[in-house]
Amino acid sequence: MKEKLRNIIENNTSKEGKVFDYFIQVLILLSLIAFTVETLPNNSNTTINFLNIFETTCIIIFSIEYILRILISKKPLKYIFSFYGIIDFLAIFPYYIKGIFDLRTLRMFRIFRVFRALKLIRYNKALNRFHIAAKIVKEEMVLFFIVTFIFVFLAASGIYFFENEAQPESFKSIIHSGWWAIATLTTVGYGDVYPITVGGKIFTFFILLVGVGVVTVPAGLVASALAKAREIEKENNEVE
Repeated sequence: MKEKLRNIIENNTSKEGKVFDYFIQVLILLSLIAFTVETLPNNSNTTINFLNIFETTCIIIFSIEYILRILISKKPLKYIFSFYGIIDFLAIFPYYIKGIFDLRTLRMFRIFRVFRALKLIRYNKALNRFHIAAKIVKEEMVLFFIVTFIFVFLAASGIYFFENEAQPESFKSIIHSGWWAIATLTTVGYGDVYPITVGGKIFTFFILLVGVGVVTVPAGLVASALAKAREIEKENNEVE
């Protein structure tokens, strides 16, 4: 029985496995739609009751799925504390918290219902390519983040020395200037803090040029890594 359940729940190449996967995917999407509709103002009592019944039904099914995955897992604890196990747990536990406690502060846990969207990742075959790509580009991304941190620090330091005297409230310290540095390097530019001195404006010009690279470099790294991952996947399929 355990092997049969494992073949249905974990093997999405079998007919039963595909049906199970599609059923869970559709249910996740419907539950997210229901969650969205639930936030609409002036819902009728009929709509509210229907949404509550549907939510309970979804929770029962997701709970059964979670329990079955633990039972059929060869290493239950490994599954429970894995990425997918945590996501599966976060998708159901707010409902049970709400049933035990009736405290207004616990309403914040309802936000965890959006984690059901992450359950869809489990059923995406392309995820394997991202996993391979992450391994390929890991060292480059670590170096990129280190360099980015250095640029953020240099940008915050530079703008502080240019703008501190002119805008002591906005650029109190290098730490306070860090917000401007991050917003500028990422080319977001909220406009809430900006330079007014000539030196500060010239410095900002060069920081903006660097910021273009900060945004485009990781995109290029990931794109090339995904292309390589697709080649590796194709080679593996040909070998099989």
